[in-house]
Amino acid sequence: MTRFLIRRVAVLGAGVMGAQIAAHLINVKVPVLLFDLPSPEGDASAIARKGIEGLKKLKPAPLGLAADAELIEPANYDDDLARLVDCDLVIEAIAERMDWKHALYGKIAPHLAPHAILASNTSGLSVSALAEGLPEAVRSRFCGIHFFNPPRYMRLVELIATPDTDPALLDHLESFVTTTLGKGAVRAKDTPNFIANRVGTAGMLATMHEASRLGLSYDVVDDLTGKKLGRASSGTFRTADVVGLDTLAHVIKTLQTTLSRETDPFYDSFGTPPALEQLLASGNLGQKTRAGFYKKVGRDILRFDAAARDGQGDYVAGGLKADEVYARMLRKPAGERLRLLRESKGAQGQFLWAVLRNGFHYAAVHLASIAPTARDVDLAMRWGFGMQQGPFELWQEAGWLQVAQWIREDIQAGKTLSDAPLPDWVFAGPVVEAGGVHTAEGSWNPAEGRFEPRAVLPVHARQLFPERVLGEPGDDARTAGTTVQEGDALRLWTLDGEVLIASLKTKLRVISPEVVEGLTEAVELAERDYRALVIWSPGEAFSAGADLQAMLPAFVVAGVSAIEGVEAEMQQMMLRLRYAQVPVVSAMRGLALGGGCEMAVYSARRVAALETYIGLVEVGVGLVPGAGGLTYLARRAAENAALSTDGDLLKTLGEGFKAAAMATVGTSAHESRRLGYLLDSDLIVPHADEVLWVALQEARAMAASGWRPPLARRFPVAGRSGIATIKGTLVNMRDGGFISAHDFHIASLIAHVVCGGDVETGTQVTESYLMTLERQAFASLVQHPTTQERIMGMLSSGKPLRN
Repeated sequence: MTRFLIRRVAVLGAGVMGAQIAAHLINVKVPVLLFDLPSPEGDASAIARKGIEGLKKLKPAPLGLAADAELIEPANYDDDLARLVDCDLVIEAIAERMDWKHALYGKIAPHLAPHAILASNTSGLSVSALAEGLPEAVRSRFCGIHFFNPPRYMRLVELIATPDTDPALLDHLESFVTTTLGKGAVRAKDTPNFIANRVGTAGMLATMHEASRLGLSYDVVDDLTGKKLGRASSGTFRTADVVGLDTLAHVIKTLQTTLSRETDPFYDSFGTPPALEQLLASGNLGQKTRAGFYKKVGRDILRFDAAARDGQGDYVAGGLKADEVYARMLRKPAGERLRLLRESKGAQGQFLWAVLRNGFHYAAVHLASIAPTARDVDLAMRWGFGMQQGPFELWQEAGWLQVAQWIREDIQAGKTLSDAPLPDWVFAGPVVEAGGVHTAEGSWNPAEGRFEPRAVLPVHARQLFPERVLGEPGDDARTAGTTVQEGDALRLWTLDGEVLIASLKTKLRVISPEVVEGLTEAVELAERDYRALVIWSPGEAFSAGADLQAMLPAFVVAGVSAIEGVEAEMQQMMLRLRYAQVPVVSAMRGLALGGGCEMAVYSARRVAALETYIGLVEVGVGLVPGAGGLTYLARRAAENAALSTDGDLLKTLGEGFKAAAMATVGTSAHESRRLGYLLDSDLIVPHADEVLWVALQEARAMAASGWRPPLARRFPVAGRSGIATIKGTLVNMRDGGFISAHDFHIASLIAHVVCGGDVETGTQVTESYLMTLERQAFASLVQHPTTQERIMGMLSSGKPLRN
């Protein structure tokens, strides 16, 4: 496939969604023009500028770096349409009005480049009907591109073709969406609300209906339909608040106006819930207005009660939880879990079965009309609604035919939302013979009556271990390749015999003594038999840091000397990574905290997914970084000072000290680069599933270029005068009540280490010297009662204790 270069993008519409799409394009370094209507007075592009400025206030942050908002170019439809000719992709993201979109298409069409793709970010309008507003010459280059909100974080992008869309152009767009934007692309049929919003909104309405029928409060429902059910932690009603109740109402309205009882047998369940109507009427639109189904008052979370105040509705105390018996049921194997819920006599159990059954029923009835295969539905629900499993996966895991029979019995008994029968393919033919819709041959395509394998584009080769649905063939990253050595904490393996891969197996990839020993052996093995070493682990964390629980028994038995010994071994491992005779590349995604951050910065190169969160966070448990993190900060400060015009060491040290003392975490790879945890030479990869592939390419290239480790050298430190300067600031913070006495003590110890201790300014020191200071500071804090309280608080609650 010939490469289609997208050099510049135009986004039409500077509302919340359009502006956030533009922001994410900047996150991945794609130049973007953001258009909106001309302002009636003053700056003609003031409306677009306002949309750009609003990005800085949104939470979660749409930009990896807030300052990058200035890279988005504002434009307006009166003065700047001629600039569209320089854009390879134009994304329309104005309000969901067919007539408005058609009018805009008529205005922009003459200015589009002859090769440019035009895509509408509609959330549910007919893409084919939208195409009717375009000249014939443009229709082959038009399609739907549905981003989910917020675009930076939500993985799903639905691509919708019209009968005229050039298939090759859609392939180009999918490649761009995948690698450049880091998204999971799903091809949807051109039906109302496409796949995820069609199934997800129907499911949300069904959940609200069942909750009302069984008299369950919003907080109990959210507790049941969140993580316990394998879905997004926000549950149902909290998710509605985050999305925006006006947005939810719009999606519901689309279903109501574009469907009917004839086209959707579940139509009668699409009514707007009365409580939602009450909230909309009062202007309580969810998180954006600080009140929706929930409202925060001080530290209290209140929930809306539609029956309060004689049916007028009011907020009442929230915080109710589900009965523990149902949490235990939800931990059972899938088949037993569904059986227990179906047989349950309690309201919460009946509710859960009804929610799951309704989801299975709706997805099966509509599969043929909304999606090419069952795989597209399951991936769309995973990526768009935060489900761990899509509806077909859970159904199949629980026992396909048994669950189908239960659903049929409920339909016949009038317990379901619709009396529509399950399709014939559910009970007879290839699906029953295979035990479900996902097989080694592919996923069920009801329109073609066959199992269809996943479509493969060249871009997909960059995902060595892509996210797969249940039953789909493919290598498991935990067992793939050739295992060279494996223990309980670490696996060493290779895919090509040239690059050794080290994968941590501990929970959250924490660094235990066994991991330290294994990584040290990995370096020795790589130096002997391989060209490079890549540290990468499957899952959503690179490493959450050192294993504190593994350290405590040693401290209890042998005292602080044991802790110093453990820290010394970690430090030596870090130095082995830094001075290895082969390039060491850390391939990062998710959390890289504490020891995980140290492991990364001591590698020769870092390849980080855009959503990698890096930082030295030991202060949160009353400690200082003890495996070389402070030594790294001091060395980098010296290197940066040597490159600066004034050579002010204390100035270059300030950012690193502040980050460590305040446990600042880079909340994007870009921010981590600003904090100094990633360097300009490191690579940022938008798609998390491509990180390993890129890291292996980088490791091979470094080895092929004759890479050599740096030479160990001395470097200057700020000394006692630097410590005094920093402590002067800390005293003011302590006396002003901004930090506690123990925070002051910890920050003073950090200053002592990064400044090199009681020496003159400019004294040349070694890494080993500073690491000794680190160990001493770490060991002294382990013995401190306040630190011990913080450690135990974190281990018991998972949250920092501020004492």
